[in-house]
Amino acid sequence: MNTLTPRSRTLIAWGAMLTIGLLWGGTIPLSKIAVSTGHQPFGLIFWQLVISVLLLGLVLVFRGWRPVINRELLFYFSVIAICGTLLPNGTSYLAQQHLPAGVMSIGIATVPMFTFALALIVRIEAFDLQRVFGIVVAFIAMVMIALPESSLPDPSKAIFVLVALVAPFFYGVEANYIASHKPAGVEPVSTLFMASVLGLIFVTPVALSTGQWIDPLDPWRAPEWAFISASIIHAITYCAFIWLVGFGGPVFGVQTAYPVTLSGVFLSVVFLGEGYSGWIWLSLVLVIIGLLLVQPKLDELQEEKTHA
Repeated sequence: MNTLTPRSRTLIAWGAMLTIGLLWGGTIPLSKIAVSTGHQPFGLIFWQLVISVLLLGLVLVFRGWRPVINRELLFYFSVIAICGTLLPNGTSYLAQQHLPAGVMSIGIATVPMFTFALALIVRIEAFDLQRVFGIVVAFIAMVMIALPESSLPDPSKAIFVLVALVAPFFYGVEANYIASHKPAGVEPVSTLFMASVLGLIFVTPVALSTGQWIDPLDPWRAPEWAFISASIIHAITYCAFIWLVGFGGPVFGVQTAYPVTLSGVFLSVVFLGEGYSGWIWLSLVLVIIGLLLVQPKLDELQEEKTHA
């Protein structure tokens, strides 16, 4: 893709970001259904990683891929597994047990806030007052969910809004790490496959020792089918997200948080019948405003960020 014109790169980047975000948003109400019967985080993560390994492994076999393992790659894949799956998914599943799916969707919109702040610290991105103001607006949106007593259906669950923010923070860590430490020659499918394999090694003893194992031989009902669907969509969109971070940089890549938010809220209303207070709708409006302020300058996408 090195011969792409700036206009073509812009169209590809925006098209990919919107598609990834809309599909990824569908996993939020599906995950809400998955935890409705009491399935616990580590058990869910284990089977999510199994599905990723099987699905992505099949793709790699057909492509004739052969693994290359060294210390640098093992560390890179381990960071992706921990910051991109184990920690964010574990806390998200926990928060989803207590918060509406629409609120979880809005929480995802704070990914750019964390990503841009971390990018400033490691000097991947330059300071931009407009983007900083957009981040502040997104932060205010989350405060409007957590603080007013009339915001959530159960005000005592406000603490789980903070739990829900753990995932966006680690997605920000991951995006910056990918942008600054991606080894030469790695690509999205093999990256997520190896990260999933390592994630399985990490999470299996935890799931077993904490009693969170989920028996796949038990009868499958709506929660189990919802979880399978969410896991497949997650594997596909996550590969695309890793590619997008390499193509457009970390701050642009995490703009997927916004279509994720809109898709997650809309689908939660349609399929879960969720209703929200005025505070939550206002916070959604602020999140959209934050998108307009934080969006990166796509005409400045550099060729060296291309990841094909």
